[in-house]
Amino acid sequence: MSGKARDLAFVFAGGNAVGAYHAGTYEALHDHGLRPDWVVGASMGAVTAAIIAGNAPEDRVAKLRTFWEEATQKTGPDPTGLLKPRQVYNGLHALMTLAWGRPNIFGHRLPGLWSALPWVPNDVALFDNAPLLRTLERLVDFERLNRGGTRLTVACVDIETGEEVYFDTSREEIRPEHILASTAIPPAFPPVEIGGRVLCDAGFTNNLPLDPVFASEPERDLLCIASDLFSLKAPRPASLDAVLERANDLIFASAPRRAISGLRREYELRDRLDPNGPKVTLLHLVYQAGADELAAKSFDFSPSSICDRWTAGGRDAVRGLELLKPVRRASGRFDYLAPADSPVAPKDTGPQAASAVA
Repeated sequence: MSGKARDLAFVFAGGNAVGAYHAGTYEALHDHGLRPDWVVGASMGAVTAAIIAGNAPEDRVAKLRTFWEEATQKTGPDPTGLLKPRQVYNGLHALMTLAWGRPNIFGHRLPGLWSALPWVPNDVALFDNAPLLRTLERLVDFERLNRGGTRLTVACVDIETGEEVYFDTSREEIRPEHILASTAIPPAFPPVEIGGRVLCDAGFTNNLPLDPVFASEPERDLLCIASDLFSLKAPRPASLDAVLERANDLIFASAPRRAISGLRREYELRDRLDPNGPKVTLLHLVYQAGADELAAKSFDFSPSSICDRWTAGGRDAVRGLELLKPVRRASGRFDYLAPADSPVAPKDTGPQAASAVA
């Protein structure tokens, strides 16, 4: 990187229970001395980003750990380590979540699912995510969050128009209701009305919200670390559940692929116009679900799965940081980096994957 100051942004995708990966990612980055200037998130990524922006740096990892300890189901870890028993273990925990909810995130609502029956009043969601409001109020200092020490952007979608809506502490005050709106993925959770707009989770349209970070050319060199929860690549599915999981992953992973392709084209043009302008590095970390994970993995809050995802986030972050060590300067103003065994590598990383940020 040049001698100019560098900005640092973290972007966190949505994924409900899979979001424990973000906590491991952030812990590893924090342990390596990285303190973001800007955090952006959608859904569980918005919860993660709010906890980071709304706490002193020394308290952030502890608050993330508290959130996930409360979210984890109070059962035992996987007793065997064998694939088929682990799949059953994960599936049972997902069913338990759907049956009883998670006290710090969501519970059942009435009439909810019962509204599908004749003569029962209509409803728009299956679960009530109001418990998340109380959790956010406990774990996030919204006064600190809105003072702007670390900029926060929260992604939502207007459910009536389909327009993406971004709330940003550089422009407005963000409250717990804004985070709740970002987590309100239909039909699981009810949309949230803010300022006359009915808002929901951005997952179906832009699950990894890179757009706010790259909406305008940065004033200085920029390192953006994106923590993604759904992979474009996976083994060929061999069961109905694997097909359902694959379909789910493709829905949530396709928008980031298009966004990154667009950034490459945009910065090719920028490089022609001004080759000496600020350089951008995008380090893309992607959670690769194990063979034991099911289509309902977003509702699997089992102790083993939460621990595995946290560990995977830390491991992938450390591998990703290795790519930032000085090796050689890449040509151009945009570097896309991903670990060599990432589900987006090597095809998407190209010859710049070995480049460095000096």
